[in-house]
Amino acid sequence: MNALRKRRATPALLIVASLLCTACATTEIAVDEGEPYVVAAGDSTSQGAPEASPETKGSKAGQVPLAVVTAERPGNMPPELEEVIVEAARGRDEVILDLVAQAKSLLRTVELEYVFTRYGRKEVLRGRPVVFALWSETRKEWSIAHIEIPRPPVKWKPGGKPLSFAVRTPGIEARHVKGTGAERLMFAFTKDGEQMKVYGRKFPVFDSALVAKKKWRAAVETAQPIVYLPFNEDTLDPLFVNGGREFLLATARRAIEELRRANAPSVAFPGELLADVVPPAVITTLAVIEQTDDADFMAKKEGAFEEVLSQYGLKREEAYRYSVSSAAALGAMQFTNRRGNGTYALVVRRCPEARLDPDFERGATNLLNAMKAAICLFDIELSQMQRDIRAAYHENREVLGIFPVAAYNGGPRNAAKLYRVINKTGVRLEDLRRPAEQPLLTVTCPCIWVQDATGIRPVAISRYNNENRWYIEKYQSILGMFE
Repeated sequence: MNALRKRRATPALLIVASLLCTACATTEIAVDEGEPYVVAAGDSTSQGAPEASPETKGSKAGQVPLAVVTAERPGNMPPELEEVIVEAARGRDEVILDLVAQAKSLLRTVELEYVFTRYGRKEVLRGRPVVFALWSETRKEWSIAHIEIPRPPVKWKPGGKPLSFAVRTPGIEARHVKGTGAERLMFAFTKDGEQMKVYGRKFPVFDSALVAKKKWRAAVETAQPIVYLPFNEDTLDPLFVNGGREFLLATARRAIEELRRANAPSVAFPGELLADVVPPAVITTLAVIEQTDDADFMAKKEGAFEEVLSQYGLKREEAYRYSVSSAAALGAMQFTNRRGNGTYALVVRRCPEARLDPDFERGATNLLNAMKAAICLFDIELSQMQRDIRAAYHENREVLGIFPVAAYNGGPRNAAKLYRVINKTGVRLEDLRRPAEQPLLTVTCPCIWVQDATGIRPVAISRYNNENRWYIEKYQSILGMFE
């Protein structure tokens, strides 16, 4: 990643009841993004008993708490670009970094244009203004595009009814690509027949309490603008993909080392350290799986993972900081904490040696802290599983990681269902293997892979929870990318 550090100088430029549902689910094919809102201070910091009912699964981009929007950026986020000697031949990654930095700097000075309308005596905010920074490769110049999207967000899914929006900048044509919320909303733009490149976006987040009271003027005055670039093809680069992989592994290793220094004990394997329960590659997969849509994975396979990894390589700690599901799952690892007494608070209480940040919003959106919390959650969930699962996992942690991964996605009940499904096939846990290259699959996946006299073959995972089955399939598919 040394190449990523050579940048042009530009001013001001870049978790036992609650375990029924643990972190959060992968994104469903139908994307239903909620209204981004502001969480009142203290709403997510209570650490009482966990709730009895499972938390609802949802799509990734939804409501953004104010604490996440206004919190101080991670300590090692790239600050303003430093003065360096620029080599004559600059890589595409360096060019992208410069353009993203320039777009961010430019957008900070652009005002969001709010429009109010009247219905009788009532004044209403017409929509949500969003601004994009566009780059012309032909003219080597910037353009600003003002878009107005519905507020509150409408239900939208790929291939369904088009999103209704309005272009407020003359001379620019726009096409909605995906998303409706702070993390994923993206458009494609054309100006004078040229396809413009998108390198920045400014998105406003409103105080939900003021919106609920329909105090529109106050909501606008207190709105928090997010200057943040969702994924788009213009920023996809192999060096960012590799850099994202290295960054995630380094963060996972750092999380494990901090747990080791703290001498945190394992509850699943008494007498052992928590730091030895989960390999770095296993916990790292979750930071990608949680941000990979099922539809994208089915269509693009490894390409969908590369898109997510590219985001980590480009934005590092800031990547997926604003990823919020309709179930209020936050951050890269998608932790939930329903009514302040859910998964995250339970992990904080049950894993005191980890010294996790007790503040849900702050802790869930800090990748290093969230990875430590995920390791604690893995250990807690493994302790709830049958002895033979724990024994098999202990001997083959990467392959048998399908069980804690299933639990991470939907709680120990999903791991128990997976165990029953595997038992019905007659497959022994000790015979499970990594996916093998096959010229032609003879079964329909999602699959588990088993070794017998004929070699390593796939066995379809019978239907028990479609979302969880695909979660396991994604885990097995991506694991090798981190080893």
